[in-house]
Amino acid sequence: MSAPAKRIVVLDYGSGNLASARRALQRVGADVQVTADFATALDADGLVVPGVGAFAACMAGIRAVRGERIIGRRLAGSRPVLGICVGMQVLFTTGVEHGQTTEGVGEWPGTVERLQAPIVPHMGWNTVRVGPGSKLFAGLEAGTRFYFVHSYAARRWELQVTAPFPQPVVSWAEHGGDAFVAAVENGPLWATQFHPEKSGDAGATLLENWLRTV
Repeated sequence: MSAPAKRIVVLDYGSGNLASARRALQRVGADVQVTADFATALDADGLVVPGVGAFAACMAGIRAVRGERIIGRRLAGSRPVLGICVGMQVLFTTGVEHGQTTEGVGEWPGTVERLQAPIVPHMGWNTVRVGPGSKLFAGLEAGTRFYFVHSYAARRWELQVTAPFPQPVVSWAEHGGDAFVAAVENGPLWATQFHPEKSGDAGATLLENWLRTV
């Protein structure tokens, strides 16, 4: 008898890309619900926080559904959360766009800022320099490409972790000579700046790897 499918909530806080995230997770065998319901999001086996658009608008939507409390309470109980694109960016302390500074969820110290590259946005397929010991990228060959579309990112990793706590696995990408954080694996909190749901078979493998931790 096969194990029941993992119950995943895609948090609906008014951001786009909900349908493609749901389809990608269903493709790898998850039982997916798109909802803003507080109790359902807390109770799910895994929570996905998507995000498209401006940092400030996404944070307004997250606060409107008490998303920062959902994330915080899940992490306090070591329950998995996956952030995608702006859903990753809002996990940092602050975002700066067009001279406006917006407070993020604050799970990680650091600022999300505009890429310092000759051509912005960064749109299309790119490789990732995978951090040592990554479980998120397990089974994927070096040089595998993922789909990015963004103008802002965390260009530094500032969290300092001391023993006996495990070090986060931080993976990087580069656009126009500017390096930025492409993915993080930090206990139950994982995130990607790229879109696994738009990254074909490679993205599906990545989502399968995340589901194994749920």
